[in-house]
Amino acid sequence: MDANTHDIARDAFMLAGAFARQGYDWWWHSFTAHHAVTGQERQFFVEFFLVNPALAHEGEQGKRGLPVLGQLPENKVAGVRPSYLMVKAGTWGKDARQLHRFFSWDDVEVGAGAPFYVAVDDCICCETDLIGRVEVTPEQASAHPEWMSDAGSMLWDLRLQKDIAFNVGYGASAPMRAAEAFQMYWHAEGMKTRFSGTVALDGQTYEVEPDTSYGYADKNWGSDFTSPWVWLASSRLTSMNTGKRLEGSAFDIGGGRPKVGPVALDRKLLGAMVYEGQTYEFNFSKPWTGSQTRFDCGEAGDQIVWHVEQSTFDACMITDVTCKKEDMLLINYEAPDGAKRYSRLWNGGNGVGTVRLYQKSRDGLTLVDHIRAESVGCEWGEYDLSKGDVSLLTR
Repeated sequence: MDANTHDIARDAFMLAGAFARQGYDWWWHSFTAHHAVTGQERQFFVEFFLVNPALAHEGEQGKRGLPVLGQLPENKVAGVRPSYLMVKAGTWGKDARQLHRFFSWDDVEVGAGAPFYVAVDDCICCETDLIGRVEVTPEQASAHPEWMSDAGSMLWDLRLQKDIAFNVGYGASAPMRAAEAFQMYWHAEGMKTRFSGTVALDGQTYEVEPDTSYGYADKNWGSDFTSPWVWLASSRLTSMNTGKRLEGSAFDIGGGRPKVGPVALDRKLLGAMVYEGQTYEFNFSKPWTGSQTRFDCGEAGDQIVWHVEQSTFDACMITDVTCKKEDMLLINYEAPDGAKRYSRLWNGGNGVGTVRLYQKSRDGLTLVDHIRAESVGCEWGEYDLSKGDVSLLTR
């Protein structure tokens, strides 16, 4: 199977079986927009995050048909796990922020099968449309730390066209999904997605155009997150050899420490580059390709840096990305068991860097292209082990 194979069945709602009681499912979207008056460029994100539907009526909150928030002090003491739909929206760069709006499962409508859809109040998420609103006042953000939210308002009305996919293959196939074998699954139906529509941030309108949206759409689901957490993606690519924009290209890299059943696979990444219609895949779950990966990521002064080397018997890709901390967020999630294990999960959409793509042959390496990447979606973090919880190392 080519990695650029669309499969909307992998975008379907996944919280059944054991995942219904301890599981999360999210659809992530990021894109570039321009201010309607000044033309200023800005990157945005919207995510629909669902957790533990079978626990919707646990605790005092659930009995009243309200979202069950795991970070409430009384819920943490009582061991009550979260259960809700969270609509997360925000922006990077100057005045970066993340805004959260929570809904009870009593109010959520989720489609069964494919194509997926999630709808609640004035918020809708599906393969072709993304509509919603989040508003949090400074007083609310201060009074409700359990919301894990900044203050601000954002409204969006967007259409999506998912042009290039990253399909990880058998690891997220129907049998593996049914077995719920992995701790964390991944599918990028829109490694390159063309967005169109409008966004309003604190009353300022931004326009989103397909050819300059440089959009991305994927989903993750499972019973827990991974540590370390690595993600890099961009379709805003320019050949440094020719100076031409690579309109038919995109790359995506993600992973860290996947877990299959009780077995943790340390420092494993999945990656793909679709270069002007030609697919190069670096996938540890396909050992017959000779896939190998080395990476070095972390904090370096005022920025986060990523260096990733991936190779197979046929190709090699070396990716270097940086993103300024001032342009990033320390993004907030709680796990399905109610723990908030990340205190420094860096997330950004303004990364810049280079990708060197090589073809292998008996004569050695031949440079396919040296590529400049902009508007790189990027993430890096490790679990906070400051409390000495060494059990997290073997989770």
